[in-house]
Amino acid sequence: MQLKTSRLTYVSAFLALIIALPILALVMTSFTEAGQSFQHIRETVLSDYVVNTLTLMTVVGLLVTLIGVPVAWLVACCEFSGKHLFNWALVLPLAMPGYLIAYTYTDLFDYAGPIQTTLRTWFDWSSPDDYWFFDIRSLGGAACMLALVLFPYVYLMAKANFLNQNASLTLAARTLGYSPLRSFFSVSLPIAKNSIVAAVSLVLMETLADFATVHYFAVNTLTTAVYDTWLGYYDLASAAKLSVLMIVGVFALIVLEHKTNKRGKDSNSAKMSIQPLTYQLKGSKNILAVLFCSLVFIAGFAVPAFVLLNYSIDYYKEVWSLEVLQYAWNSAYIAIVVSILSVIIALVLNVNLRSNKTNLSKNSLNIASLGYAVPGTVLAIAVLIPLSGLDHTINDIAGAFGWTTPGLILSGTVVAIIFTHIVRFLAIANNSIRTSFQQLNVSYDWAAKSLGSKQSRLFRQIHWPLLKRSAFVAGLLIFVESMKELPAALLLRPFNFDTLPTYVFQYASDEQLEQAALGAILIVIVGLIPLIFINRSIEHSQS
Repeated sequence: MQLKTSRLTYVSAFLALIIALPILALVMTSFTEAGQSFQHIRETVLSDYVVNTLTLMTVVGLLVTLIGVPVAWLVACCEFSGKHLFNWALVLPLAMPGYLIAYTYTDLFDYAGPIQTTLRTWFDWSSPDDYWFFDIRSLGGAACMLALVLFPYVYLMAKANFLNQNASLTLAARTLGYSPLRSFFSVSLPIAKNSIVAAVSLVLMETLADFATVHYFAVNTLTTAVYDTWLGYYDLASAAKLSVLMIVGVFALIVLEHKTNKRGKDSNSAKMSIQPLTYQLKGSKNILAVLFCSLVFIAGFAVPAFVLLNYSIDYYKEVWSLEVLQYAWNSAYIAIVVSILSVIIALVLNVNLRSNKTNLSKNSLNIASLGYAVPGTVLAIAVLIPLSGLDHTINDIAGAFGWTTPGLILSGTVVAIIFTHIVRFLAIANNSIRTSFQQLNVSYDWAAKSLGSKQSRLFRQIHWPLLKRSAFVAGLLIFVESMKELPAALLLRPFNFDTLPTYVFQYASDEQLEQAALGAILIVIVGLIPLIFINRSIEHSQS
């Protein structure tokens, strides 16, 4: 028994080392001497990249807070017309990748788009000098696009906190004659602060990782700098230095979030003692609540989904081809492999931690989850370092024995994309399975072991039947995230190989959204599947 346990711990440590290898290699490469490109970037545009990145993150953080917190409080703490519909509808923008909403709104609001064209017709304007109209292809436009699809993170986490707050606090506020708005600022908001900070931190990481939206709007951020340095100059050391800057920023966010949560850990220690109480909104307050929630849903999901669906129907005959099916299969194939491997690795790491609560087991699990915090563009560069080194070693060995050299069988194939996605999304499976394991009473293990059951049988007959739902949901989430992921596929795809996101990106970048709409709507439909499961799970847990 002890021998098998030790082997499982070693296997877990080895898996964690493999997962962490790209990040370690990236950090080591950043200390090597960079080419002239980094010197040029540092002296000319690096400060602009950093300022643009920080400004974008600040604006997105403010916008998602201003959108996500009010709608979460309305749905959780108030009764108003259409509340149950908005409870579902406000999650849907999460299925819309940022770059897709950017393409659709640019198509609508550009000078040649229907909005400005209609205004010129109505008011008889003939040139841009005759009127003012905001420029959507700007840093502000990129921030708005990202906020519209990322605010559900804040909405979901804040709503869960509002629903779990002690109902006696709301009752006390009512007894003191507090209005709903004063109750929100005085009671609900301070208690939900930690959940909101955690959600906003997650949004800031997603903003830092975004590539397609800022690239489409020509906003120079650190993500685009990494992309341009690698594809423009093929300077790996310079790209590594820029990537490490982003990793430092990500870990600063993680530390900030942990410190904030630690300080306010006991702020809502009181448990629910009575049924939740809600405010009944009537008259103008009811109308304002409906209008605000409707506006958020329409801007974040309804308008872009309608535009994409409309284009898909109008251009179906021109666009539909076997190539689209091939791109969809390429995306699905990668996503399926990534989902299965990630769940298997997460099960090994968590089963080991369950049976061997050592520091090595705990650290293996934590290290294997680090990749989620690293942007896809950075991970793509990081993965190239060990895989290309391994490719050269394999070719050298083959050459030494006089065999035919196999070429770039790792860094030049889909293996690199699959490995990058596993490193990035393994944390989703780890967190889901770890949470489920924590809810299993350890007496199950003791009873099974006292009856002479071995570790493999304990897992097969007790753990797996209770864990399989969590494992399935985790696999589903990873599948969808992998289907949507663009930067890794864009940087690492083999020659003449495309996925749905790269196919959509290429056409949309060439101002041919009509040609990309069918692929885009497929990505959105796939993204809706896990949201249905997640929302149902939340409703079941509340009931």
